[in-house]
Amino acid sequence: MDSKEKEICKEISKKIIENVEKRIMPHVGKAESGKYMKMGADGTSTKYIDLIAEEEVVKILKNLDFTTYLISEEIGELKLGRGKEEKINIFEETSKNHKRDENSKVKFLFLIDPLDGTNNAIKNIPIYGMSIAVAELPEEGVATLKDIKIGHVKDFYKGDLYEATEGEGAKLNGKSIKPSAEESIGKAMIGGYIKGPSHDIFKLIHKVRLVRLIGCVAVEFSYVANGKYDIFMDMRKSRVMDIAAAKLIAEESGAIVTNYNGEELNNPLTISEKTFLVSSGNQKIHDKIVKILCEYEDKAIETIGIISRLDLPEAILLAGKVIQTLLKREIKVKVEKPLATELEKLKNSLELETILKNIEKNNPRVANEIKDLNLTSNFEELGVETEDLHSDMLITLGGDGTILRTQKHLNENEIPIFGINMGTVGFLTEVEVEDAFNVLDSVLKGDYYKEKRTQLLVSHEGQVSNALNEVVIMTEKPAKMLDFEVQVDGEVVEEFRADGLILATPSGSTAYSMSAGGPIVDPKVGAFIIIPICPYKLGFRAFIVSNESEIKVKLLKKGKKAVFVMDGHVNKEVNYLEEINFKKSENDAYFIRTNDKDFYQKVKEKLTEGGV
Repeated sequence: MDSKEKEICKEISKKIIENVEKRIMPHVGKAESGKYMKMGADGTSTKYIDLIAEEEVVKILKNLDFTTYLISEEIGELKLGRGKEEKINIFEETSKNHKRDENSKVKFLFLIDPLDGTNNAIKNIPIYGMSIAVAELPEEGVATLKDIKIGHVKDFYKGDLYEATEGEGAKLNGKSIKPSAEESIGKAMIGGYIKGPSHDIFKLIHKVRLVRLIGCVAVEFSYVANGKYDIFMDMRKSRVMDIAAAKLIAEESGAIVTNYNGEELNNPLTISEKTFLVSSGNQKIHDKIVKILCEYEDKAIETIGIISRLDLPEAILLAGKVIQTLLKREIKVKVEKPLATELEKLKNSLELETILKNIEKNNPRVANEIKDLNLTSNFEELGVETEDLHSDMLITLGGDGTILRTQKHLNENEIPIFGINMGTVGFLTEVEVEDAFNVLDSVLKGDYYKEKRTQLLVSHEGQVSNALNEVVIMTEKPAKMLDFEVQVDGEVVEEFRADGLILATPSGSTAYSMSAGGPIVDPKVGAFIIIPICPYKLGFRAFIVSNESEIKVKLLKKGKKAVFVMDGHVNKEVNYLEEINFKKSENDAYFIRTNDKDFYQKVKEKLTEGGV
């Protein structure tokens, strides 16, 4: 990006900020500004005030005399310019762009949060603004956070404009700014979102002097650049469009920006991309923060339990390789007894060489990982009952079914699961076979986080169980319908006839629930899904209720028995007028996660054409 192009992009950014500010200010604090309009492209709700802000952005970029790309919170990914507007997928479009001749190539990508702190603006809380970052598209691949060349963040309420150009420092209202030099955590002020999916950072909160949570990511992140905050973090994961401009501003001021592990941020610039974020005024205090955030993880993994599907020799042998790897690292290993037995059989089998050749022929990915396998351990000595697999972490080798079977035994123990996919889809698993040992190595070094998933507590006739994915209620006789009554918080919401009924968690929304026509729900959403299976009632469809609600399901027709199945493993019989009660379990499920892959990106990868 040459100096002339930089000036053009700066002028465009400032014009957008000026026009958006004029459009939204009459609506700040007004009731109509908070009216729900639609679901935004990033998966969050779009309010009326968001829409009018974004309309102004699109109008300006659409009428440029050259073509550019836009990623914006509400409308998603667009190609704009010369009076045209086209929805795109940035990955596909970038690939096409690389093949164009120099005269028709798109050079710039604008990442814009049209209104940063929407809820503050709706309620007239005095901190809301706008963020604009401009990236120069690389010669190959998708642009990343490293390609951001220009950043502007405007605090609409105060009128402050933070800005930076790569290599030219950061400014506030035209004057150069520098971050805080405070090196003591005990004297530091921290801002941002400190509650993440798993990180226990209360020890950090108790150490700092002050904590601020104001709800305006880009503006608050910019506070690090001029020392208003000593530290800013987002442990929920920030969307790249929210932080792209402020990241450049902070770094150009001299502040440090990484993820919670202290690693540089270089995420691709897409509508779905998110990242953990930690920014500090200087390297010394930043190192202290990162050490605290990672401290409990570094000490966590001393004992590991191993569970595998037993119908595939390749899964059993890969489990043997995992066990071998862990023992070499002097980690205590517990092996589920049936797996230990199968490993002993294979170790002593005369057919082992033939089995390995078949694996090499039919599953070369696994064959490559176990080529140096030497089954010398006494697996029987490592074997324990499933209920006794108390450990710091469980490794499962299988698909989602193996994970669900495992979790069934963990309801009183919050043991995180690290899933190696040996199944068909493996939506709950973390890693594919070919990446398993590299990722496991990172986990053992502490480079991971724990993701928490809600479970259903199921009560029937004095018996209580937990379900991670779903509970399915169906007739015990094929081709017979059941009569249901569904109550939510004591109110009868529906009576109907159907082949069955599914109650699913967000984790289960990508399983049977989805196949039955239910919606896909982000695991971070506090909800349960109620889905009728082939209902004999016009217009009756799936619906979503709060996970704070209590749901009751009752059979209404005498003489018809049903069964309910929890996570595909536990079958119970239910009779006429008996109630099954559902509510949020106090026992959550936990998973070891190592990448920042967005939920919706995983949906596309795993569930396109059945995940194959």
